[in-house]
Amino acid sequence: MLTVLFENESIATDLARPEFSLSIDYFSNLFSYILAGIARDSGVIRALAFVSISLVVACFFSDLCRYLSQRILVNMKTTLMKNIRRDLFAKIASLNIAYFTERRKGDILSSISNDVNEVQNSVASSFHIIFREPLLVIGFLVMLFYMSPRLTLVSLIALPISAIVITRITRHLRAGSIETQSLMGSLLSRFEEAISGSRIIKAFNAGKYVEDRFEQDNEAHRRISRQVGNRQELASPTSEFLGISIAAVVLFYGGWLNMHGRLGMSWEQFIVYIMFYWKVLEPAKAISNSYAAIRKGLVSGERIFAILDAENAIREPEHPEHISEFREAVEYRNVSFAYADEPVLKDVSIVIPKGSMTAIVGPSGAGKSTMADLLPRFRDVSSGAILVDGKDIRQYSLGDLRSLMGIVPQEPTLFNDTVFNNIAFGMEGVGLDEVRAAAVIANADEFISRLENGYDTNIGEGGSKLSGGQRQRLAIARAVLKNPPLLILDEATSSLDTESERLVQEALQKLMANRTSLVIAHRLSTIRHADEIIVLQDGAVAERGTHEQLIENKGLYAHLCSLQAFS
Repeated sequence: MLTVLFENESIATDLARPEFSLSIDYFSNLFSYILAGIARDSGVIRALAFVSISLVVACFFSDLCRYLSQRILVNMKTTLMKNIRRDLFAKIASLNIAYFTERRKGDILSSISNDVNEVQNSVASSFHIIFREPLLVIGFLVMLFYMSPRLTLVSLIALPISAIVITRITRHLRAGSIETQSLMGSLLSRFEEAISGSRIIKAFNAGKYVEDRFEQDNEAHRRISRQVGNRQELASPTSEFLGISIAAVVLFYGGWLNMHGRLGMSWEQFIVYIMFYWKVLEPAKAISNSYAAIRKGLVSGERIFAILDAENAIREPEHPEHISEFREAVEYRNVSFAYADEPVLKDVSIVIPKGSMTAIVGPSGAGKSTMADLLPRFRDVSSGAILVDGKDIRQYSLGDLRSLMGIVPQEPTLFNDTVFNNIAFGMEGVGLDEVRAAAVIANADEFISRLENGYDTNIGEGGSKLSGGQRQRLAIARAVLKNPPLLILDEATSSLDTESERLVQEALQKLMANRTSLVIAHRLSTIRHADEIIVLQDGAVAERGTHEQLIENKGLYAHLCSLQAFS
């Protein structure tokens, strides 16, 4: 184009068609041959039009290929992120309860949201740069060497200097990113505490206190994020400055060679050479930027894989035995359990025959809820064994074992969904009549019918639109609908008022008539008719027997009873 524009008189019009070969020279000579023919037959203006159209066509195909490649990359990136989120959710759903008690909820939420986004914005967005830009650099360098090996060698001498400088700039990104993500987890924990504890914060006028704690973490996060961002942004202008400096050296050296008649190319070719050199700088700059982003994003990737690679203490047996019905008894045989080095249960042995109701009572911290958690293998015993129908529960399939049980915890867990879906949770093909029958037994149908949309009413986050007693009755209805042979009631009536407690207790008595029940209770009035009452103290069995026997013994159980009023 430059030749046609400024030195069209020098265009040779008598060129011979070159012989075919896979070389740069062949394609360059072929273009010159076609251009010469057009200039000879149609004039310089047509030659200029031919060059311009060739440029437009080349750019069109270049941009078309770029767009198609971006479509592939977008599909790859979105699929990658979907798979990461899916694997994270599946992993979190499968992890045992102990994992969540040992980690802050904010750190887990930060990994699910911020870390995944960071991986998407840095690592995943840099994949194409890692694969494409080096190829572009190699391609342009080949052209530069072809045009002038001497000039290209001079420019290459400076490239290692650029790489060393960029590496030193980005070296501290990793440590800063680790601290930033940790602080983000702390910030999310502060938000979660402010939401869940808003009632207590207002009751104790602690708004200023929690705001100050949040602001400390917020300011620390801002300071570290600023340092990391400044270092990351420094990579791009530094690489550009170094590239321009090298280009200036190339220009000076090229001019010096031209003055001494040793450049070996025309001025038009030299300008094209400089343009190719700029094309080398663009992917080199992109590589330096992506390197800084990847160093930062890999920290988030490690936090994600820390969850994905977490060991699950509760494992499915290699060759699980299947169980579909409960026939004989549940036995706790010399069971001990400890959190880290702190013992909770010590050599507990009890037998719960089929169809019986066994109650666990004792002061707070005695290990009652832990006993309930061990039966469905939310936790595993430290020593001893729990047997169902004479076999260690660790031999059974987890799904089969838990399908035998209905659980009503002390704090009911409800979901941001309708009443119907909360009662029918985890069950398929359940109709409204079955759900309503379970709600009637749990003394919940009356208040559900008064709701705006009845069983289709959304109950809010954690059942926030319901009272404590209503939430507990929904949890009981869920256990009733499952109709399991084994019931675990962890202080299931603790949130009910006196009248509701009486009605639900009557329903539970009917429900437990033909089932094996493990009942944990603070209100001793609810377990007076238990077949056996186990009294725990400091993790060990202090007393056992029926209500009347334990009252006659005048031990710990009698003392606990004396502190409560019986109707």
